[in-house]
Amino acid sequence: MSTIDPLQNNYWQPESVVPESNNNQSLGQEDFFSLLTTQLQYQDPSKPVDNAEMIAQMASFQTSEGIAELGTKFDTMNSIMNSSAALQASTLVGQKVLVPLDYGHNGGTGFDGVAVTGAATTNVKVSVENAAGEVVKVIDLGEGSGNMPFSWDGTDSNGNPMPEGKYNIKVNGVQGGKEISLPTATYASVGSVSLAGGTSGVVVNLEGLGGIAMSDVLEVAKA
Repeated sequence: MSTIDPLQNNYWQPESVVPESNNNQSLGQEDFFSLLTTQLQYQDPSKPVDNAEMIAQMASFQTSEGIAELGTKFDTMNSIMNSSAALQASTLVGQKVLVPLDYGHNGGTGFDGVAVTGAATTNVKVSVENAAGEVVKVIDLGEGSGNMPFSWDGTDSNGNPMPEGKYNIKVNGVQGGKEISLPTATYASVGSVSLAGGTSGVVVNLEGLGGIAMSDVLEVAKA
C-alpha cells in the first residue's frame, strides 16, 4: 500500500513578484550623466567631443532642471497664497461690497450705489431700468462732485414694489454745459467666495449677480 507524504503537497512556494513599472518619463540628473558617459565612451577617437560643447550640454541641463524646480516652487507658493487669500475673503460672506457695476440686484428692498462724477456736475439723475430696458424710476441727485451716493427702495415711480431680480442703472449729468453719462458702482451682498483657476485668484460671488474678482472690490460695508 502506497502512502502519501503530506509534506510533498505542502512545501513552500515562493510568491511570484511582478516588477514595478517605472512610469517616470522625466530625465533625471543620473540619467543625464549616464547618457553623457555613454556618449564619451563610444565617441569617434578621430572626432572627440568638444569640451565647450560638453560643458554647454551640462549647463543647459542644469538650467532646465533649475527652471523646472523653480516652477514647482512657484506653483506651490501660488497655491498657498491663493488659499490664504480665500480664507481672508471668506470673512466677506454676508457683508456688502461696492463693485464697479452699472446694475444691481433687487431682493425686495432695492439697492444702493454711487454715481462717479469726478468734476462738479449738475442735474445728476439716476435711471433704474428693468430687463426690458423700461425706466421704472428716476432718482434726482441734484448737483455735486466726486462720488455721489444714491439709494433705490425697490419701487417704481408710483410707489409699487418691483419684482426681485437684476436692474440696470444709468446716470446722466451736466458738465460744462454738456450732458454726459457717468460711471456707477453698486453695493451687493456676498453669498460666497471661491478659488478660480489660473491667475484669476479669489472670486467673490454676489447674490443675484454672479462672480467678480476680489481685486475689483472697491469697498466693504456693513450688511
